[in-house]
Amino acid sequence: MHNEAAMKIMTETTIMTEMTNTTETDAPSSTPRIVFMGTADFGVPALAALHETFGVRAVVTIPDVAVGRGRSVQPSAVKNAAMDLGIDTILQPASLRDPGFIAQMEEIAPEIICVIAFRIVPRAVYTLATRGAFNVHGSLLPKYRGAAPIHHAIMNGETVSGVTSFLLNDVVDTGTLLCSSAQEIHDGMTTGELYAALMPHAADVAVTTVRLLMRDSVVTHAQDESLATLAPKVWREQSSVEWNAPAVAVRQFILGLSPMPCAWTMMDGERVKVYRASLAHHAPAMDAGEWRMADGAWLVGCADGAVKLDEVQLPGKPPMKAEDFLRGWRGERSGRFTRA
Repeated sequence: MHNEAAMKIMTETTIMTEMTNTTETDAPSSTPRIVFMGTADFGVPALAALHETFGVRAVVTIPDVAVGRGRSVQPSAVKNAAMDLGIDTILQPASLRDPGFIAQMEEIAPEIICVIAFRIVPRAVYTLATRGAFNVHGSLLPKYRGAAPIHHAIMNGETVSGVTSFLLNDVVDTGTLLCSSAQEIHDGMTTGELYAALMPHAADVAVTTVRLLMRDSVVTHAQDESLATLAPKVWREQSSVEWNAPAVAVRQFILGLSPMPCAWTMMDGERVKVYRASLAHHAPAMDAGEWRMADGAWLVGCADGAVKLDEVQLPGKPPMKAEDFLRGWRGERSGRFTRA
Protein backbone atom coordinates (compact mmCIF):
# COMPACT_ATOMS: atom_id res chain seq x y z
CA MET A 1 0.00 0.00 0.00
CA HIS A 2 1.33 3.47 -0.86
CA ASN A 3 1.99 5.59 2.25
CA GLU A 4 -0.40 8.37 1.17
CA ALA A 5 -3.25 5.93 0.59
CA ALA A 6 -2.50 4.12 3.84
CA MET A 7 -2.56 7.36 5.83
CA LYS A 8 -5.86 8.37 4.22
CA ILE A 9 -7.51 5.06 5.08
CA MET A 10 -6.14 5.09 8.62
CA THR A 11 -7.32 8.68 9.15
CA GLU A 12 -10.83 7.84 7.95
CA THR A 13 -10.81 4.72 10.11
CA THR A 14 -9.84 6.71 13.19
CA ILE A 15 -12.56 9.27 12.54
CA MET A 16 -15.25 6.62 12.14
CA THR A 17 -14.07 4.68 15.18
CA GLU A 18 -14.12 7.78 17.39
CA MET A 19 -17.53 8.71 16.01
CA THR A 20 -18.96 5.33 16.92
CA ASN A 21 -17.53 4.85 20.40
CA THR A 22 -20.50 4.10 22.65
CA THR A 23 -21.11 3.19 26.25
CA GLU A 24 -23.76 0.99 27.75
CA THR A 25 -25.72 4.12 28.68
CA ASP A 26 -25.85 5.03 24.98
CA ALA A 27 -27.49 1.73 24.08
CA PRO A 28 -31.03 1.91 22.65
CA SER A 29 -33.82 1.38 25.13
CA SER A 30 -35.77 -0.96 22.85
CA THR A 31 -34.69 -4.37 21.61
CA PRO A 32 -34.35 -4.40 17.82
CA ARG A 33 -35.54 -7.26 15.67
CA ILE A 34 -32.23 -8.42 14.20
CA VAL A 35 -31.77 -10.99 11.46
CA PHE A 36 -28.23 -12.30 11.11
CA MET A 37 -27.05 -13.74 7.79
CA GLY A 38 -23.81 -15.70 7.52
CA THR A 39 -22.08 -18.98 6.83
CA ALA A 40 -18.45 -19.18 7.91
CA ASP A 41 -16.92 -19.16 11.37
CA PHE A 42 -15.72 -15.59 10.70
CA GLY A 43 -19.19 -14.37 11.65
CA VAL A 44 -19.70 -16.54 14.73
CA PRO A 45 -18.25 -14.08 17.33
CA ALA A 46 -20.41 -11.31 15.85
CA LEU A 47 -23.53 -13.48 16.02
CA ALA A 48 -22.78 -14.31 19.65
CA ALA A 49 -22.11 -10.67 20.55
CA LEU A 50 -25.28 -9.44 18.85
CA HIS A 51 -27.39 -12.11 20.53
CA GLU A 52 -25.88 -11.40 23.95
CA THR A 53 -26.28 -7.63 23.58
CA PHE A 54 -29.63 -7.33 21.81
CA GLY A 55 -31.04 -10.77 21.06
CA VAL A 56 -31.11 -12.09 17.50
CA ARG A 57 -34.59 -12.82 16.15
CA ALA A 58 -33.54 -15.14 13.32
CA VAL A 59 -30.49 -16.52 11.52
CA VAL A 60 -30.23 -17.11 7.78
CA THR A 61 -27.53 -19.46 6.52
CA ILE A 62 -26.85 -21.96 3.74
CA PRO A 63 -28.48 -25.39 3.57
CA ASP A 64 -26.59 -28.25 5.20
CA VAL A 65 -24.03 -29.74 2.80
CA ALA A 66 -22.48 -33.18 2.32
CA VAL A 67 -18.73 -33.12 3.01
CA GLY A 68 -15.81 -35.51 3.14
CA ARG A 69 -15.37 -38.97 1.72
CA GLY A 70 -18.32 -40.27 3.70
CA ARG A 71 -20.51 -37.42 2.37
CA SER A 72 -21.94 -36.78 5.81
CA VAL A 73 -24.29 -33.82 5.96
CA GLN A 74 -22.89 -30.92 7.97
CA PRO A 75 -24.44 -27.59 9.01
CA SER A 76 -22.58 -24.31 8.57
CA ALA A 77 -20.54 -22.84 11.41
CA VAL A 78 -23.18 -20.12 11.81
CA LYS A 79 -26.00 -22.67 12.11
CA ASN A 80 -24.07 -24.59 14.77
CA ALA A 81 -23.49 -21.37 16.69
CA ALA A 82 -27.14 -20.33 16.39
CA MET A 83 -28.29 -23.66 17.82
CA ASP A 84 -25.78 -23.39 20.67
CA LEU A 85 -27.08 -19.90 21.43
CA GLY A 86 -30.67 -21.16 21.54
CA ILE A 87 -31.89 -19.15 18.55
CA ASP A 88 -35.10 -20.84 17.45
CA THR A 89 -35.60 -19.44 13.96
CA ILE A 90 -32.94 -20.66 11.54
CA LEU A 91 -33.73 -20.28 7.84
CA GLN A 92 -31.73 -22.16 5.18
CA PRO A 93 -33.09 -21.15 1.76
CA ALA A 94 -31.60 -22.66 -1.38
CA SER A 95 -32.10 -19.25 -2.99
CA LEU A 96 -32.42 -15.85 -1.34
CA ARG A 97 -34.81 -14.90 -4.14
CA ASP A 98 -37.26 -17.70 -3.33
CA PRO A 99 -40.73 -16.18 -2.74
CA GLY A 100 -41.31 -18.50 0.21
CA PHE A 101 -38.15 -17.28 1.93
CA ILE A 102 -39.00 -13.64 1.26
CA ALA A 103 -42.44 -14.24 2.76
CA GLN A 104 -40.80 -15.67 5.89
CA MET A 105 -38.61 -12.58 6.14
CA GLU A 106 -41.63 -10.32 5.73
CA GLU A 107 -43.32 -12.13 8.60
CA ILE A 108 -40.25 -11.64 10.81
CA ALA A 109 -40.30 -7.93 9.88
CA PRO A 110 -36.64 -7.23 10.67
CA GLU A 111 -35.58 -3.79 11.80
CA ILE A 112 -31.90 -4.57 11.18
CA ILE A 113 -30.18 -7.15 8.99
CA CYS A 114 -26.51 -7.94 9.66
CA VAL A 115 -24.62 -9.82 6.94
CA ILE A 116 -21.15 -11.34 7.46
CA ALA A 117 -19.41 -13.74 5.04
CA PHE A 118 -22.56 -14.69 3.16
CA ARG A 119 -24.09 -14.59 -0.29
CA ILE A 120 -25.11 -11.51 -2.23
CA VAL A 121 -28.36 -10.36 -0.62
CA PRO A 122 -30.99 -9.19 -3.15
CA ARG A 123 -32.79 -5.88 -2.85
CA ALA A 124 -36.11 -7.63 -2.14
CA VAL A 125 -34.56 -8.94 1.07
CA TYR A 126 -32.30 -6.19 2.37
CA THR A 127 -34.92 -3.47 1.93
CA LEU A 128 -37.14 -5.28 4.44
CA ALA A 129 -34.93 -3.96 7.25
CA THR A 130 -36.70 -0.80 8.42
CA ARG A 131 -33.67 0.66 10.19
CA GLY A 132 -31.03 -0.64 7.83
CA ALA A 133 -29.21 -3.67 6.44
CA PHE A 134 -25.45 -3.73 6.75
CA ASN A 135 -22.50 -5.93 5.92
CA VAL A 136 -19.31 -6.36 7.95
CA HIS A 137 -16.45 -6.82 5.48
CA GLY A 138 -12.93 -8.08 6.19
CA SER A 139 -11.00 -5.06 4.94
CA LEU A 140 -10.71 -1.32 5.31
CA LEU A 141 -13.00 -0.38 2.48
CA PRO A 142 -12.78 0.70 -0.26
CA LYS A 143 -9.61 -1.42 -0.32
CA TYR A 144 -10.15 -5.08 -1.21
CA ARG A 145 -13.74 -5.35 -2.30
CA GLY A 146 -14.62 -8.94 -3.06
CA ALA A 147 -14.65 -12.49 -1.74
CA ALA A 148 -11.02 -12.73 -0.55
CA PRO A 149 -9.98 -9.44 1.07
CA ILE A 150 -7.79 -11.06 3.71
CA HIS A 151 -5.90 -13.19 1.18
CA HIS A 152 -5.15 -10.21 -1.01
CA ALA A 153 -4.09 -7.95 1.87
CA ILE A 154 -1.42 -10.48 2.87
CA MET A 155 -0.41 -11.26 -0.71
CA ASN A 156 0.09 -7.56 -1.41
CA GLY A 157 2.23 -7.00 1.68
CA GLU A 158 -0.15 -4.64 3.49
CA THR A 159 0.87 -3.59 7.00
CA VAL A 160 -2.66 -2.81 8.20
CA SER A 161 -6.05 -4.38 7.66
CA GLY A 162 -9.35 -4.29 9.49
CA VAL A 163 -13.10 -4.66 9.16
CA THR A 164 -15.67 -2.18 7.91
CA SER A 165 -19.45 -2.02 8.14
CA PHE A 166 -21.45 -0.48 5.31
CA LEU A 167 -25.07 -0.19 4.23
CA LEU A 168 -26.10 -2.74 1.61
CA ASN A 169 -26.93 -1.59 -1.89
CA ASP A 170 -27.20 -3.25 -5.29
CA VAL A 171 -23.44 -3.22 -6.06
CA VAL A 172 -21.28 -5.56 -3.97
CA ASP A 173 -19.13 -3.91 -1.27
CA THR A 174 -19.77 -0.34 -2.46
CA GLY A 175 -22.31 0.91 0.10
CA THR A 176 -21.82 3.95 2.30
CA LEU A 177 -19.48 3.34 5.22
CA LEU A 178 -20.66 3.20 8.81
CA CYS A 179 -17.71 2.31 11.04
CA SER A 180 -14.48 0.32 11.04
CA SER A 181 -11.75 -1.12 13.21
CA ALA A 182 -8.09 -1.51 12.19
CA GLN A 183 -5.71 -4.41 12.81
CA GLU A 184 -1.93 -4.36 12.34
CA ILE A 185 -0.52 -7.05 10.05
CA HIS A 186 2.63 -8.39 11.66
CA ASP A 187 5.59 -9.55 9.62
CA GLY A 188 5.17 -13.19 8.67
CA MET A 189 1.42 -13.24 9.36
CA THR A 190 -0.59 -15.73 7.30
CA THR A 191 -4.10 -15.27 5.99
CA GLY A 192 -5.32 -17.76 8.60
CA GLU A 193 -3.76 -15.74 11.40
CA LEU A 194 -5.14 -12.43 10.16
CA TYR A 195 -8.55 -14.06 9.68
CA ALA A 196 -8.55 -15.09 13.35
CA ALA A 197 -7.32 -11.67 14.49
CA LEU A 198 -10.13 -9.88 12.63
CA MET A 199 -12.98 -11.98 14.05
CA PRO A 200 -13.29 -10.05 17.35
CA HIS A 201 -13.07 -6.78 15.40
CA ALA A 202 -16.04 -7.93 13.32
CA ALA A 203 -18.01 -8.61 16.51
CA ASP A 204 -17.24 -5.16 17.95
CA VAL A 205 -18.11 -3.40 14.69
CA ALA A 206 -21.39 -5.32 14.36
CA VAL A 207 -22.53 -4.31 17.85
CA THR A 208 -21.46 -0.69 17.34
CA THR A 209 -23.27 -0.51 14.01
CA VAL A 210 -26.53 -1.80 15.48
CA ARG A 211 -26.34 0.84 18.21
CA LEU A 212 -25.86 3.53 15.59
CA LEU A 213 -28.81 2.37 13.54
CA MET A 214 -31.04 2.12 16.62
CA ARG A 215 -30.25 5.69 17.64
CA ASP A 216 -31.28 6.99 14.21
CA SER A 217 -28.17 9.16 14.32
CA VAL A 218 -25.90 7.27 11.96
CA VAL A 219 -23.47 9.37 9.92
CA THR A 220 -22.35 7.62 6.75
CA HIS A 221 -19.31 8.22 4.54
CA ALA A 222 -19.22 7.60 0.81
CA GLN A 223 -16.43 5.29 -0.33
CA ASP A 224 -13.51 6.96 -2.10
CA GLU A 225 -13.54 5.29 -5.50
CA SER A 226 -9.95 6.42 -6.19
CA LEU A 227 -8.79 4.00 -3.47
CA ALA A 228 -10.95 1.07 -4.52
CA THR A 229 -9.26 -2.27 -5.26
CA LEU A 230 -10.67 -5.71 -5.95
CA ALA A 231 -10.07 -8.96 -4.07
CA PRO A 232 -11.59 -11.83 -6.05
CA LYS A 233 -11.61 -15.38 -4.72
CA VAL A 234 -8.32 -17.23 -5.19
CA TRP A 235 -8.70 -20.74 -6.59
CA ARG A 236 -6.42 -23.74 -6.17
CA GLU A 237 -5.47 -23.61 -9.85
CA GLN A 238 -4.23 -20.03 -9.36
CA SER A 239 -2.07 -20.93 -6.37
CA SER A 240 1.03 -22.25 -8.14
CA VAL A 241 4.13 -20.34 -7.00
CA GLU A 242 5.75 -18.16 -9.67
CA TRP A 243 9.40 -18.51 -8.66
CA ASN A 244 10.47 -16.01 -11.32
CA ALA A 245 9.16 -13.18 -9.11
CA PRO A 246 10.96 -11.11 -6.45
CA ALA A 247 11.62 -13.01 -3.23
CA VAL A 248 9.44 -10.63 -1.19
CA ALA A 249 6.50 -11.19 -3.56
CA VAL A 250 7.01 -14.96 -3.49
CA ARG A 251 6.98 -14.98 0.30
CA GLN A 252 3.81 -12.86 0.53
CA PHE A 253 2.10 -15.05 -2.05
CA ILE A 254 2.81 -18.12 0.08
CA LEU A 255 1.70 -16.45 3.32
CA GLY A 256 -1.40 -15.02 1.65
CA LEU A 257 -2.61 -18.45 0.56
CA SER A 258 -1.94 -20.17 3.88
CA PRO A 259 -3.69 -22.29 4.98
CA MET A 260 -6.29 -22.28 2.15
CA PRO A 261 -6.16 -22.79 -0.76
CA CYS A 262 -2.40 -23.11 -0.07
CA ALA A 263 0.46 -22.25 -2.43
CA TRP A 264 1.97 -25.20 -4.28
CA THR A 265 4.75 -26.15 -6.64
CA MET A 266 5.78 -29.30 -8.51
CA MET A 267 8.79 -31.43 -7.58
CA ASP A 268 9.51 -34.59 -9.58
CA GLY A 269 5.91 -34.82 -10.70
CA GLU A 270 4.42 -34.41 -7.21
CA ARG A 271 2.63 -31.39 -5.82
CA VAL A 272 4.35 -29.85 -2.80
CA LYS A 273 2.29 -27.45 -0.69
CA VAL A 274 4.07 -24.54 0.98
CA TYR A 275 2.43 -22.95 4.03
CA ARG A 276 5.20 -20.64 5.23
CA ALA A 277 8.40 -19.13 3.89
CA SER A 278 10.89 -16.50 4.97
CA LEU A 279 13.49 -14.41 3.15
CA ALA A 280 16.91 -16.07 2.86
CA HIS A 281 19.30 -13.12 3.05
CA HIS A 282 22.58 -15.04 2.73
CA ALA A 283 21.62 -17.78 0.30
CA PRO A 284 23.97 -18.82 -2.51
CA ALA A 285 23.17 -17.60 -6.02
CA MET A 286 20.46 -19.79 -7.58
CA ASP A 287 18.27 -19.58 -10.64
CA ALA A 288 14.55 -18.96 -10.19
CA GLY A 289 12.91 -22.21 -9.09
CA GLU A 290 16.22 -23.93 -8.30
CA TRP A 291 16.24 -25.47 -4.82
CA ARG A 292 18.89 -26.74 -2.45
CA MET A 293 18.79 -28.49 0.90
CA ALA A 294 21.76 -27.55 3.07
CA ASP A 295 22.47 -26.96 6.78
CA GLY A 296 18.91 -27.83 7.77
CA ALA A 297 17.38 -25.31 5.37
CA TRP A 298 15.41 -25.70 2.15
CA LEU A 299 16.29 -22.74 -0.07
CA VAL A 300 14.64 -21.76 -3.35
CA GLY A 301 15.89 -19.21 -5.86
CA CYS A 302 13.68 -16.32 -6.94
CA ALA A 303 14.11 -13.44 -9.40
CA ASP A 304 16.27 -11.36 -7.06
CA GLY A 305 17.32 -13.65 -4.22
CA ALA A 306 15.91 -16.63 -2.39
CA VAL A 307 13.35 -17.76 0.14
CA LYS A 308 13.60 -20.42 2.81
CA LEU A 309 10.70 -22.86 3.01
CA ASP A 310 9.52 -23.05 6.62
CA GLU A 311 6.44 -25.29 6.49
CA VAL A 312 5.61 -27.78 3.73
CA GLN A 313 3.39 -30.73 2.90
CA LEU A 314 4.01 -33.58 0.47
CA PRO A 315 1.22 -35.82 -0.89
CA GLY A 316 -0.06 -38.26 1.73
CA LYS A 317 1.82 -36.48 4.52
CA PRO A 318 0.70 -33.96 7.14
CA PRO A 319 2.01 -30.37 7.07
CA MET A 320 5.33 -30.16 8.87
CA LYS A 321 8.16 -27.79 9.57
CA ALA A 322 10.68 -27.92 6.76
CA GLU A 323 13.50 -28.69 9.17
CA ASP A 324 11.62 -31.79 10.39
CA PHE A 325 10.93 -32.83 6.81
CA LEU A 326 14.61 -32.49 5.88
CA ARG A 327 15.71 -34.74 8.72
CA GLY A 328 13.78 -37.62 7.19
CA TRP A 329 14.47 -36.83 3.54
CA ARG A 330 16.53 -39.43 1.68
CA GLY A 331 16.19 -38.07 -1.86
CA GLU A 332 18.20 -35.60 -3.92
CA ARG A 333 19.52 -32.52 -2.14
CA SER A 334 19.02 -30.15 -5.06
CA GLY A 335 16.71 -29.75 -8.01
CA ARG A 336 14.24 -27.43 -9.69
CA PHE A 337 10.60 -26.69 -8.98
CA THR A 338 8.16 -26.35 -11.86
CA ARG A 339 4.68 -24.89 -12.15
CA ALA A 340 3.09 -27.91 -13.80
